[in-house]
Amino acid sequence: MNFKVFNSVSVHYLFMLSTILLFISCKENKKQKSTDKTDNVALGRSANDIIPFFQHWNLILGDGSNVGQALDYENKNFFYTASDDHGDWVVFKTPNAGNTHGTSNNTRTELAQLKKWSPMTEATMKATLKVMNVSTTGDARVASTYSVVVGQIHSADGHENEPLKIFYKKFPGHEKGSVFWHYEINTAGDDNSKRWDYSYPIWGYDFSVVGTDENTYPPEPVDGIALGEEFTYEVVIKEGMMYLTFTSEGHETKKFTKNLISSEYANLSDMPEQTKKLFVPIGQDGLERKEAYTGEGLFFKLGTYNQTNGKDPKINKIWCSGAETHGGDLQKQYADGNYAEVWFKSADITISDDAISNAGYFEANDGLSSKTVYPNEVIPFMDKFKILLGDGTEVEDITEFEHKDFFYTVIDGTRRWVVYKTPNSGVTSKNSSNTRTELHEKREWLPEDGGKLTGTCKVMQVSISGDARVAASYSTVVGQIHSGEGHENEPLKIFYKKFPGHTKGSVFWNYEINPEGDDNSGRWEYSNAVWGHDMSVIGKGKNDYPAEPKNGIELGEEFSYEVNVYKGIMYLTFKSEDHETKTFTKNLISSEYVKKSDFPAQMKKLFVPIGQDGTERTTAYIGELNYFKQGAYNQTNGKSPETNMVWFAGAETYGGDIAKQYENGCYTEVWFREATVGQGTPPK
Repeated sequence: MNFKVFNSVSVHYLFMLSTILLFISCKENKKQKSTDKTDNVALGRSANDIIPFFQHWNLILGDGSNVGQALDYENKNFFYTASDDHGDWVVFKTPNAGNTHGTSNNTRTELAQLKKWSPMTEATMKATLKVMNVSTTGDARVASTYSVVVGQIHSADGHENEPLKIFYKKFPGHEKGSVFWHYEINTAGDDNSKRWDYSYPIWGYDFSVVGTDENTYPPEPVDGIALGEEFTYEVVIKEGMMYLTFTSEGHETKKFTKNLISSEYANLSDMPEQTKKLFVPIGQDGLERKEAYTGEGLFFKLGTYNQTNGKDPKINKIWCSGAETHGGDLQKQYADGNYAEVWFKSADITISDDAISNAGYFEANDGLSSKTVYPNEVIPFMDKFKILLGDGTEVEDITEFEHKDFFYTVIDGTRRWVVYKTPNSGVTSKNSSNTRTELHEKREWLPEDGGKLTGTCKVMQVSISGDARVAASYSTVVGQIHSGEGHENEPLKIFYKKFPGHTKGSVFWNYEINPEGDDNSGRWEYSNAVWGHDMSVIGKGKNDYPAEPKNGIELGEEFSYEVNVYKGIMYLTFKSEDHETKTFTKNLISSEYVKKSDFPAQMKKLFVPIGQDGTERTTAYIGELNYFKQGAYNQTNGKSPETNMVWFAGAETYGGDIAKQYENGCYTEVWFREATVGQGTPPK
């Protein structure tokens, strides 16, 4: 009897024990599954259980979505909880490429405060964190590469600039990274494209310390912070002043003060050397409002704002990293270290009772990266033009038009641009061997009456294939005057050309004669060098390139032109930062090539061997209607050079497959940020 009782109790006890163990095991398995392939165990608790302040924020994820208040929320790809020997943490994680928020180049998993406040009120933000990963790829010459922003103050008004960004940056192969903070000027006037940051080192380097080439890094900072090493920042705003304190065990505590309502950068003479080194070379050389951020609503941000992206450094040598993105594939980026990850142990904010809703910021920026911005919104003169695209499509009304393969807008980190892109082979206009994505002015004008066209552009790509002996290879035309009558020739073509392997290319302009009589086959062009070589400088063999021009223009380097035709005279002006301004004058109504004795040596070298040796009408283009063209008129094509050693480039075309041409660099791409068209004006 006693034995039976004991046995029954034992069975009941064992059953209860096994149930408890099974329950614990299930909980542990659930925890392990939620770790998103990390070695740390997710807690099964919300972020707000660890840091109870999420009622103050909207959470933006690395896919660009605004998920609102994260009171009871997790996302295993971007935002979750974890624990280790040092405590419980909230994890913010985001890849090098994905959809972003607002107009940024960079993805973020970041909190953005629901209220905004004046710099004259009291506000504080404090956080303790450790950075667990920054991108393993990028370009060491690009200042933002391998870095992440872990805290910000952002303006909700005006230019929406950032008076504070707290960075962590670590080069590959280094154990220690740097912590530094930035102040971004609040640019005077309406043009914010010239804004710049000033960087202050905390531990390690500031932002301006970069590599000498893509994969050569500066020495490791002696007093830096390692991945996984904790540090704390405190931001205090009071009566227009910002007070910063940074602490980390084993490191010197650092404190800074910055005035947010009175600028120290309102005059050109105030510009610091660091800015001249980093930002002036890319055209970001603005001045700040004297009152800085006075009168603007500010708000805190906290989390992981990845500063490494996949955009080509030739777009912007400070903010475009050229890092690996695996075509935006999230899991592939996470698998090989192409992401940023930051863990927060504690954080809190306090703000004044006078703070007001920040809803306007979110309404303006939510989904902005996916909204279409038409080229006419960037350069508002598209009503004056029609367009021919690289697939032969003609569009008459382009005021609300874009095409993602040929004609669209982008942001380079500071400003919007209109992109003109076209392959080596596609469908083009009559009388041309070359494709184009190019504007065609609707108005026509006589040289005697005149007209004016301006443009500020940068060439991002020319074909990487072609024949170095062919003058037109590796080039594109970015602006033209075209005749609409007679032989329909071109009194002006503005070229950019860069040989493969060269860093710098050439800008030159060509004048095409208007032959007398009905026979136009003898027409030829004279080429004038602006920066670098003229068109006649070619290679001795198909892959034998001439010397690189010393005063040339790189891909991604801005230049501007003005074409002003007034009373039959064409006045040309070319400008580019750090290059000599060049001016030219050409008579369009009185020829200098009416006799063969007038032929220049350049023309005899290029055109006489292919039988183009005509003379020009004495009156040149007088009495003929002309119009402007602007965009990307690709001069590299797939036709055999043996037929024409000036214009037929023998380039790769992949049978006309546009996607393959784009994939393999067999195309041209030109970006414009400013352009105007109108009447000719008296020369200055």
